[in-house]
Amino acid sequence: MKKSKGMIIVITGPSGVGKTTLSNRLVKEYDDIDFSISVTTRNPRSNETDKAEYEFVDPEEFREYIADNKFAEWALVHGNFYGTKRSTLKKALENKKNVLLEVDVQGGMQIKGQFPEDAVMIFIAPPDHNELKRRLKGRNTDSEEVIERRLFNALKEMLYIDNYEYFIVNDDLEEAYRVLKLIIETEKYKTCRREYKF
Repeated sequence: MKKSKGMIIVITGPSGVGKTTLSNRLVKEYDDIDFSISVTTRNPRSNETDKAEYEFVDPEEFREYIADNKFAEWALVHGNFYGTKRSTLKKALENKKNVLLEVDVQGGMQIKGQFPEDAVMIFIAPPDHNELKRRLKGRNTDSEEVIERRLFNALKEMLYIDNYEYFIVNDDLEEAYRVLKLIIETEKYKTCRREYKF
């Protein structure tokens, strides 16, 4: 008899590639997938609520979490700290829940290292550099300087694709979402995640 367990769905990709849109659709459609609430020092966007999308903390509190070894992963991204509490992931797995993390490549590699059997690694990529730049400008949330920094970071992030099990190019949102769902459905049926009595 195998013990069924949840999975940690790790979605990574450059800023502006559509990670949040795809992740939101997945969580909305699947009752058995929940977001992992990340901790961050960045300022909330106008449509974000504390402890709904993120847990917003000041840098001092974030450093205390680091010192207390509370994070399964944390990173400095675009000048702000982001982290995922270890207790959140362990609790989800113990309760046979599926949890989705939307993290950068640094965070993804940390999760893969700590939860190698539980992490489902998915990289979302833009069709090309110009399309990514267009999307970032279209958000109207960042200065030109921030956009350039995000584009530079995207080049570095793309080097990590081979560390991921799955790779989706988001040049068509519906097709990207269809492929994402196929990945999730396939992962649910892996023998390591199923309970079976004979």
